[in-house]
Parts: sequence; C-alpha cells; structure tokens
Amino acid sequence: MKLFLSLAAIVGIGIGGYLWWRNSPTQSAIDPIASRPTTAAVEARDIFFAVNAAGDIGPADQVSVRPEVDGRIAELPVDIGDKVKKDALLCRLDDRNLQIQRASRMQEIDGAKLNLQKASRNYQRSKNLFGEHLISAEVYEDAKTEYDLNTNLLERTQSALKLVEDQISKTKILAPFDCTVLTRPVSLGQTVSGAAGFNSGTEVMTIANLNDMIINAHINQADVTRLTTGQSVDIQVESVPGLKMKGTMERIAPQAVIKNGIKGFGARVAITEIDPRIRPGMTALLSIPVASAEKVLTVPLAAVFTEKGERYVFAKADEKDEKFERRPVLIGITDYSFAEVQDGLAAGDVVSLEQPAEFRNSKSTNGFGKHFSGALGIGGAAPSSGTAGAPKGPTKAGNSAAETERPQRKAVGS
Repeated sequence: MKLFLSLAAIVGIGIGGYLWWRNSPTQSAIDPIASRPTTAAVEARDIFFAVNAAGDIGPADQVSVRPEVDGRIAELPVDIGDKVKKDALLCRLDDRNLQIQRASRMQEIDGAKLNLQKASRNYQRSKNLFGEHLISAEVYEDAKTEYDLNTNLLERTQSALKLVEDQISKTKILAPFDCTVLTRPVSLGQTVSGAAGFNSGTEVMTIANLNDMIINAHINQADVTRLTTGQSVDIQVESVPGLKMKGTMERIAPQAVIKNGIKGFGARVAITEIDPRIRPGMTALLSIPVASAEKVLTVPLAAVFTEKGERYVFAKADEKDEKFERRPVLIGITDYSFAEVQDGLAAGDVVSLEQPAEFRNSKSTNGFGKHFSGALGIGGAAPSSGTAGAPKGPTKAGNSAAETERPQRKAVGS
C-alpha cells in the first residue's frame, strides 16, 4: 500500500511539473514569428553589387601534339609534368625508311643529270647542223624534245627529294612554346599514324602554357548585359581556401547556350595574378564588380513594394502614430539585401517590412525575386503617382532639390 501511494505521488509531481513548465511565461514568449522585426529605419550605408559566377581554370594555349607522318616512336624524352623550353624535342619517329627513300631519290637525280647532259649535247649538235641545213627539221625537233623531257625528269626527281626531306623533318616534333606536358598516352616504340590518316592521327601528348591561365565561365543571361570586356574580376579558387587572385574579362560570347539547364553566355577571364598552386581543371569562383554607391540612403528589399510597375514603400506618417502611408520611391542600386532610395524617403524614416493591415486588400507585392520586380544591380524610376496624403513622387534626375545632395553613384571599374 505504501509503495502504491509513493508511486502515485511521484507521478503526480511529474505531471504537475510538466504542466507548469509548458505554461511558463518563458516558453510562451518564444515565438519566432512574433519576434521577427516588422519595421526598419532608413539608414545610410555602402552598397556594392557584383555578378557572381563559377568557371573552370585552364591554360590559355593548349595543343594536342600529333605527328604529321606515320611511323614508330624512336625517342620520347618527356613525360607528364615535365617543363619544356621552346624548340626542345618532344618526340622523334624512326626515319630509317625515309632515309632510304632519300638516298634513292638522290641516285635518281644523279641519273637524271647525266641524261640531261647527254640530251643537251645532242640538242646543241642538232641545232648547229640544222642551222647549216645538214639535217632535217624532224631530227632537230626530236633532239629538242629529248632535251625538254630530260629537263622535266630532273625537276621531278628534285621535287621528289624535297618531299622526302620534308617528311624526314616532320619525324621530329619540337615544342612550339615554353610548355608543360599535361598528358602522354603513348610509349616508346609504339606505332602512330599521321594527322592526315584515320581519325586525324594519333595523339602523342598534350602540352600547355601554364604561365598564361584563363577561366571559362557561364554567365546567366540576366547578368550578361551588365558586363563588358576589360572589367576587373575578383577570383577565388575552391580547392585553395583563402587564395584570392585578380583577372580581366577578356571575351564574352555573342551567342547564348544552355548549360546545366541554364541559358547563358560563355565568358573568358584572363588571370593577371597567377598563383603557382593553381592547376588546370580547378573550379574558380568569380565576382565581377558592376556598380557601387557610398553612404546612400537604403531600405531592406522587403520594404519595397511593387504594383503595376510602381515601386513604393509604407512609411510612418508620424513617429507618435502607428499608421503608415504609401510613398512612391526612386530605386537605385540594389544588392542581395538592400536597395538604394534616391528619392521619396529621408534618413530616419521608418518603413514597414510587410503590408500594413489597412492596405492588405491591394494586390501589391514586396521583397526580392517573388515580390520585388526589379533586378539586382541598377534599379529604375517609379511612376510619380501616389495615394492621397503621400508626398510628391520622384522626379527626373537634376529636377529635385533632394538630388543635389545625393551621394555620387558610380559603376565599378569605370
């Protein structure tokens, strides 16, 4: 009986403690939605907008080395990772058969020269005799034809010799520039085909100039209009934490392509400050500064509403009053969190981050992406129409007194 009463008392104390904890003021006060701010003050801050993209690092000059003639590899002095100077030997093919052909062509040239000398003597003799009317015209013309044929034979044998010597010179493959061997899929003694043969020949190796590196990136079509060649690019390498490099926008493709389901434009960035730790194939993260503004009035993106192309905010009419009024605004540069307000608000004004209850019947939307209709970067002017009691809408640049005190906005890199 005592054991039963003790167990009942313990259970009762536990249930009571749980109910007290669940209904305590501390737990009821934790409400994420209720604690989220609903207003923000108009403050001055710096805004910096950049286009971000990713790309693959690669050499500016990369060559697939393929022989121009068929043959067997007789010499292969380089391997993967070797650094080679310009005009140094990369590969040499066995040229013994070609040397035999060269010797044969030289013998043919010697025979053609002897035949030409004989034909030349006969021609000169026939020419003199024909001039003295001692031989017929037919005999003279036969001697001349024989001389012309031997002259042509000598020229053909000399051309054949040049062709063989050209093929012999192509058995040696020299480095076209200072390079590094990236791949070497063949071995010493392997037979390879020339570039004029099947499948454009056998690839002996791949070489590249690692002193000049580029990044091939894919720029979203929504951002490409903000980019121009010559812009400065900030580069980070995913596999080397903390590494930062500089680059220059070198090329932007004129034709859009679809890559990974995203339509965009190919771009090539030349790395101007190369770190020796980077390698071809690494992933680079690009940040391309587009525009910036220093110490400008800003509001959170969630405070900017859009309805039928008009951009406006809900600002407090009076500091002592909780009521809001609708004010058209002129939006300048935006980043991923804030928008520059060029006209329509003053420093210290309080704006709502959500639609006030008295305006919730309208079809306006706010925020970035789903709500804020303006794209990141450079904003646009809102129509000057407003609700009753709202201040006069923004005017064109240079027409309002507020714009005379507006901080200077600039495009980065200009």
